[in-house]
Amino acid sequence: MHIHVEGVAGLPIIHKGDDLLALICEKVVFADGDILCIASSVYSKAKGYTKILSDITPTERAVRIAGKTKEDPRFIQAVLDASTDVLLEYPFVLSEVSCGHIGVRAGVDQSNIEDGMLILLPPDPMAAAAGVREAVQKITGKTVGVIITDTCGRSFRRGQTGHAIGWSGMTAIRDFRGDTDLFGHVLKITEEAVVDEIAGFANFVMGESNNGVPAVVFRNCGTWTGHDDLYFRPDEDLTRAMLKKETG
Repeated sequence: MHIHVEGVAGLPIIHKGDDLLALICEKVVFADGDILCIASSVYSKAKGYTKILSDITPTERAVRIAGKTKEDPRFIQAVLDASTDVLLEYPFVLSEVSCGHIGVRAGVDQSNIEDGMLILLPPDPMAAAAGVREAVQKITGKTVGVIITDTCGRSFRRGQTGHAIGWSGMTAIRDFRGDTDLFGHVLKITEEAVVDEIAGFANFVMGESNNGVPAVVFRNCGTWTGHDDLYFRPDEDLTRAMLKKETG
C-alpha cells in the first residue's frame, strides 16, 4: 500500500461564516476515495461554535473546581456546560460530551483563537462529517471520506495525539475478528480503530502550534469492512467504572 498524505496549507485565518469547504476545495484537487481530515477547532470556528469568556457566569460548582485546578472559573463553566457527564474534577476535568466522546475539559480550547474566546467541539461531529462530505461532493463532484479530528491525551502515556470524533464515508473500526493470521490462527478480538490511526497521522501533519495546516488529505488508503461502535458502552468501560467508583 502506497499512501499519499498532503497538508492543506495556505488557508486564511477562519472566522464565523467563512465557507471553509470552498476554501479547502480551492487548494486541493480531490479524487474519489480520498479522505479529508479537518481539525474540529477550525470547523467550529467557521460554524460559530465559540464563546466569549466574559459572557460566562460561573456557578458555585465551577468556582469550586477552578479553585482546585487553578483555572478561570468561567472556563470551567464552559467545560461543564459542554459536558453530559463529569468523570473526574481534579487534577483536570475529564468529561463526556453529547456525542459520546470523553476528553479532558470537554474539548473546550483557548488556542488558535483570539484572546478572550473559547472554541467548543461541534455538538454533533458525525453530522458535521457527513455535511462536509456532502459539501465536497457538491463542489467537486468527488466522493470522499471525512474525519473530524480533535487532540486528546491518552491514559498511561505522555503526550497528545489526534482522535476521530466524527467520520463519514467509512467505518470507524476495521474488524479482523474471524480472519486468520499468518499461521492460520483465528483472530478473536482484533478490532482496529482506523479512523483514530488516520486522525493521529493527520494531527502530526497539522502540528499543534502555528503551522496553519487545519486540514489533511489522505490518498490510496483503500477500503475496509467493520463497524462504527468506536466508543465503549458505559457497562463495558472498565476505566470509566473505576473513575466513577473513586469519585462517586
